[in-house]
Amino acid sequence: MAEAERIIGTPDIPEAAGAEPEQSDGETAGAGVGTERPKGRRRIAVLFTVAALAYALDLVSKLIVVAKLEHHEPIEVIGDWLRFEAIRNAGAAFGFGEAFTVIFTVIAAAVIVVIARLARKLYSLPWAIALGLLLGGALGNLTDRIFRSPGVFEGAVVDFIAPKHFAVFNLADSAIVCGGILIVLLSFRGLDPDGTVHKD
Repeated sequence: MAEAERIIGTPDIPEAAGAEPEQSDGETAGAGVGTERPKGRRRIAVLFTVAALAYALDLVSKLIVVAKLEHHEPIEVIGDWLRFEAIRNAGAAFGFGEAFTVIFTVIAAAVIVVIARLARKLYSLPWAIALGLLLGGALGNLTDRIFRSPGVFEGAVVDFIAPKHFAVFNLADSAIVCGGILIVLLSFRGLDPDGTVHKD
């Protein structure tokens, strides 16, 4: 079990021969100063780097879409199977629930707060990537909710990726979905955000 935890994503804490695989806070205090805390800081850095990248890509793509594509004919990317078409979405991801814009805004803000709090106990690289995708996507759509018309907390999100027979979405939606899928996979594997591995 201890070996599996080290491979999947637990902090690399040196263990004496015959030591228990799990240690209390007091037992890891000495090692934590030089090893555990730097590992945790690196995972947090990964989380916010992924979030910043996802947010920047979403923001830049929306600025381009609003400037070059809105009020223009859609651009066919792969025939009629995939095209870029600018729309304003007052609902949740993929256009669902347009009557609950304020509620979705509050939920997005709550997700950001939860991820920021969870980051303090983050020691797993895969979880850092997953949470970074969620954070960047949530920030991207929340920015639209706050700053775009028709008003603060009621703004319509800019969507533009339009596959055939599917709802129109944006890069923030994609980041949220990818992060959610990764979290489900990590949960099935029994890997927790703090790097511990459990089996039900």
